[in-house]
Parts: sequence; C-alpha cells; structure tokens
Amino acid sequence: MDIDWKKYRITSGKDFKISKFSTHAPVKRPSDQVLLEEEKKYKNAIASIQYKLYAENRQSMLIVLQGMDSSGKDSLVRHIMNGVNPQGLQVYSFKHPTSLELEHSYLWRHYLKLPEHGQITIFNRSHYENVLIAKVHPEIVLAEHVPGIDSVKKVNDKFWKQRYHQINNFEDVITQNGTRIVKFFLHLSRDEQRRRFLERLENKEKHWKFSSDDIKEREYWDEYQQAYQDAIRHTSQDKTPWYVIPADDKWFTHMLCGEIIQHELEKMNPSFPAIDKTELEMMHQAKISLEKGK
Repeated sequence: MDIDWKKYRITSGKDFKISKFSTHAPVKRPSDQVLLEEEKKYKNAIASIQYKLYAENRQSMLIVLQGMDSSGKDSLVRHIMNGVNPQGLQVYSFKHPTSLELEHSYLWRHYLKLPEHGQITIFNRSHYENVLIAKVHPEIVLAEHVPGIDSVKKVNDKFWKQRYHQINNFEDVITQNGTRIVKFFLHLSRDEQRRRFLERLENKEKHWKFSSDDIKEREYWDEYQQAYQDAIRHTSQDKTPWYVIPADDKWFTHMLCGEIIQHELEKMNPSFPAIDKTELEMMHQAKISLEKGK
C-alpha cells in the first residue's frame, strides 16, 4: 500500500493541535493477503537491517511508545518485532517509580535502560510519563523531592517548560552519541477506548488486562489530550520528531509503524564491520584447514 508516512511526522510542534489528527485509518482495510504481503516486506527489511545494526555494534535505536490506556502499545510490540533477533532487542515498561528510583532524578531509571550499541530498545511508556500522568496529577511530582517544589502550586507552567527542556537535552545527548529515537503517539479515540474496555470486561481471557484505575483515568480524558498536545509541541524536534499514529484501526497502526521503523533504520545505514588483511588471511587459512578435514 502507498501510505504517505511523512504526514504523520511532527518535526516542529509549535503549532501542533491534536484535534487536527484523525484516530482512524485514512483508507479501507485491504484483504488479508495484501496485509500479509505488506507485513512480510517491512518485517523482513527490519530483521535484515537489525542484523547489520547488531553486527556493526556502533549505533542503536530507541523506540518510544506513548498512548492512552488500550491504545495498542503491547500488540504493536508483539506484531512489529516478532521477526527481530531477540539478542538485539529489549523492551521496558516504566510504571510507578520505586523508592530507589525516587532517590534519583526522574531521568535516572531511563538512562539505565537505554540501548547498548547494536541494540533496539522499546520503551513501552517512557520518560514522557513525567510530563503526561505527572501533569494530569501534579501531586506525583512532590514525591520526587525536587528542590524548591514543596507544593502543587509550584508545579506550574515554568516548571513544565523546564522539564520539557530537560527531556530535549536528554534526547539530544543520546542522539549525538549514536542512538536514533523514534517516538510514536498512538492516537486513540474515546469511543474506541470504550469499546476496547468493554471487550476486556466481556472476554474472560482479557480480564487480566483490566484495571479499575483505567476507568478512573478515563475521567481525565480531556486533561490527558492537553498533556499530550503540550508534550508534542515542546519536544518535537528535527532529529527527534514525534509520529502521531491513528490507533483506532490496529491493522493500520501496525503497518504504518512498521514502515516508519524500516525507514528510520534505513537512514541509519548500518554496515558489517570491515575485516583487515591479517584477519582475512587467517580466515583463508582456516577455510583450507577445515576443507582438508582437520
């Protein structure tokens, strides 16, 4: 399928408005055969480039997944990455910080999980939780013991602008040191979230996915949409853009994200390490020896 993935890329978020982006696929769902053919293309490409990335051992990729509850982050991880060599892939989900993590800056635990050279790491929820759920519930910030922040009133616009700036600096540093960051906001509609919550309640095999906290957080829908809009406005940069992905139709979400990941890996252009003359000669001698049955 010919999908213009570039129109979902936000390189400058200054005028970004979340309401201008649809949560639905812009085209009708193709046949299963067409979807399988498209899926095979980008999965094979991702696996092939990731193999070179792992062998090169100089660059890495960090994929950031953010979205409302039930926006499809888990299924996206399973779908896109199931053909990738597990040696070169790590997935982390950041939940409520532990007491140890709260004794450090809010970015500390994210630094610890950054990808090694040659690796692809997925943050299923990420450092952006600190400007999303923390912005909707600013009392969370008080537990971080930030100097000068001893009341919710002090968690104000100035505080958030400073935090956006810190996140941009964090991403600049790791980008300059060889990590390409790909940020996906899975843009889900309120109606589709409702449908997926009902499905979890009606299907016993999905009961484990349901949490009463999800319903409580749903009451803050508008506040979360504003928080996402603010975050994207302040942290979309040319080298670390956000991709706003329609999330109501999972087939389209998977296909679009797969093509974007493929494109971003291609831009990295990893290559197999060069072999020097001495090593080539040793390999030649080893081949001769093995062919003689030694």
